[in-house]
Amino acid sequence: MENQNHQPKQSGDIARRDFAALSVAAGLAATAGSAAAAMDVVETDVVIKMPDGTCDAAFIRPKSGSHPGVLIWPDAFGLRPAMRDIAKRLAADGYSVLVPNPFYRVSKAPFTDASKFDFGNPENRAKLQPLMASVNAAGNPEKDAAAYVAFLDAQKEVDKSKKIGTQGYCMGGALVMRTAASLPNRIGAGASFHGGGLATDKPESPHLLAPKIKARMYIGIAANDDKAQPDAKDKLKEAFAAAKVPAEIEVYTEALHGWCVPDMPVQNGKPLYSKPDAERAWAKLLALYRAGLA
Repeated sequence: MENQNHQPKQSGDIARRDFAALSVAAGLAATAGSAAAAMDVVETDVVIKMPDGTCDAAFIRPKSGSHPGVLIWPDAFGLRPAMRDIAKRLAADGYSVLVPNPFYRVSKAPFTDASKFDFGNPENRAKLQPLMASVNAAGNPEKDAAAYVAFLDAQKEVDKSKKIGTQGYCMGGALVMRTAASLPNRIGAGASFHGGGLATDKPESPHLLAPKIKARMYIGIAANDDKAQPDAKDKLKEAFAAAKVPAEIEVYTEALHGWCVPDMPVQNGKPLYSKPDAERAWAKLLALYRAGLA
């Protein structure tokens, strides 16, 4: 079972029981959803004009209608089948989803096979550094987020009367926070799953952006990440509470970094992906979007 770390109650916070009720409802829907309830989806490869070039991306949405938009920030392995599958599942639930190649400044996707990656190998890790640096350079996350949201808003399949959601994995968690802070009037909900570097001692730490965020937030933290940085959850709670940002921060005490993404490799004999924990995180995500993308 997971250990939930709840904030002190603030006037702007999501009430614990309200968030729990939404999560239960979403979980039931996700578990009991029939083929009749799922929407048919369409997947299109698109090219987005960016301030620094062109970005290859996947735009996945229900076959008909106009729906809330969602921006998915991938992990360090970028745009690939596993991220497309997450987007397809979300689209089947009634969202128009964009998954960009966040490393478009370096090359087109895909880059590497995540399932065969060895995090313990310095040479492997070195291959990811220039990719991650390209999107995380000062100013780039904000420029990119604005272009991606503009793309979504230009699509007829996106209901512009609804707020946009954004979710991120690993490095994408910090990018979610930067997106929510830079586009506060457009982003209605943001979720980070096993996000890295959310609360640091650096002046550019994402948690310091809380006063600029108007979105509802959900932060799911891996057990080994919490062990490595046990004060991160507290810094996040304090920042969100002080800014009156409705948020839930939760430690998944049995889950390792990467638990949400099915193509994660086995490390030290243990699979990083955990389906039970991933399904719980999925229910939390649906609850967040149903509450925040009005």
